[in-house]
Amino acid sequence: MKPRLLIIELWGLGDLAIASPFLRAATERFDVTLVAKPYALDLQDRFLPGIKVIPFLAPWTAFMGKYRVWAWPWRNLLRLHRTLYRQFDVGLSARWDPRDHVLLALTGAKRRLGFPRMGSRMFLTDPLERPVPPSHRYEYWRALAHALGFSLPSMAEHAILRPANRSEILVHTGAGQPVRVWPLDRYRQLVQYLREKGYRVTVASDPAQRNWWLNAGESGVETPRTVKELMALLDRSAAFIGNDSGPGHLAALAGVPTLTLFGPQLPEWFAPLHPQGEVVEGKPCPYKPCSDYCRFALPICIHGISVEEVCARAARFAERHVTESVGREV
Repeated sequence: MKPRLLIIELWGLGDLAIASPFLRAATERFDVTLVAKPYALDLQDRFLPGIKVIPFLAPWTAFMGKYRVWAWPWRNLLRLHRTLYRQFDVGLSARWDPRDHVLLALTGAKRRLGFPRMGSRMFLTDPLERPVPPSHRYEYWRALAHALGFSLPSMAEHAILRPANRSEILVHTGAGQPVRVWPLDRYRQLVQYLREKGYRVTVASDPAQRNWWLNAGESGVETPRTVKELMALLDRSAAFIGNDSGPGHLAALAGVPTLTLFGPQLPEWFAPLHPQGEVVEGKPCPYKPCSDYCRFALPICIHGISVEEVCARAARFAERHVTESVGREV
């Protein structure tokens, strides 16, 4: 009988995509339970087979109001505690977050692994040293794997099959926070540029951006509202271009090469896990990385990226990843 492993990954879609290689590898040695945001259920069949998913929206992961402890859903937290209590041999979190570590301690897991911060070592039986900075988030999962007795490939060693017989470039203009969004009028110019070069381009946006695209004449704009709807678009895409956001990480997880436009975050920390992925790094800022709380009226890191710069990179990127015979209009 396999030992029971609890994994806590309560943050964004990109974080869960980065964790997926660890999750899949862990199932070979453990009976794995994952506590994550509800969209993990949409990933379960395809990317997380054999893993039990417990959906949970942790109040401390909200962008606004996370410190209003009196408004937290305490009934849901107590229900989660009852579900997890004394059910696991091992529990872990890859995030150096004391709140995750308190939750691990409350489960009563026999071994509790994590990266301590602000005194949270007391909640862990196996505190681990954080990877040397600057290290990609994936390196934390590699460190946890090593502590549990197995290994994960490096980012460059990921074996991802190139999507076959796909003809489209998916340009996704959304992001979790406005500070990560390259201006939409520049995306419109990029889309026009790629189409003029003969590429088939599908535009996808967040719901709040949809009317902008319709008013700009993009009548076919897609607005996926679930992970499954986004996956349907990725499954017909040969390449992905977009902001530093969850859809790009999901594209990489699905094997689609990515070109990611970064703003306040650092590519060396959060680039999508695709060995052929590329990035356009945001411009320098004295406060970077700023965790999406910008001090300026406009985020200079991403607004400083020019249309000309992105078009040049996108053209080379498309030439490498979109087969000419199927990827261009004839």
